[in-house]
Amino acid sequence: MNGVVKAANLNYGGYCTTIRTSTGETPYMLVYGSEAVIPTEVEIPSLRVIQEVGLDDVEWIHSRIEQLMLIDKKRLDAVCHGQLYQNRMIKAFNKKVKPRRFTPGQLVLKKIFPHQDEAKGKFVPNWQGPYIVHRVLSGGAVILA
Repeated sequence: MNGVVKAANLNYGGYCTTIRTSTGETPYMLVYGSEAVIPTEVEIPSLRVIQEVGLDDVEWIHSRIEQLMLIDKKRLDAVCHGQLYQNRMIKAFNKKVKPRRFTPGQLVLKKIFPHQDEAKGKFVPNWQGPYIVHRVLSGGAVILA
């Protein structure tokens, strides 16, 4: 049982310290404002750990306050990065969409989605119809008869 818990913790630590494409930051950085110090860095100190240990209390508190103030900037940068990422995803999706123009009197089929009551199993048809386009509204909405 203990080995399973350790493996789960390692996977979670890997998740929190891996840079996300959507934000451009690690989840750990967005929450705590600094990168995680792994246990090997405590035993064999890295340059960052050596620099923090060498500071006296006042200097360390001052540097920590500056780091905390940078958290908001990092989070704002992550939000901007996320919005740019979403715009790229929207643009990629919209490239594949084929716009359709409907006119009143045209015959169309209506798709049956899995969450609708008409979807009863895997051998049921995916489409209903034909329906007649009664009216075309703005934004591509259609009233069927």
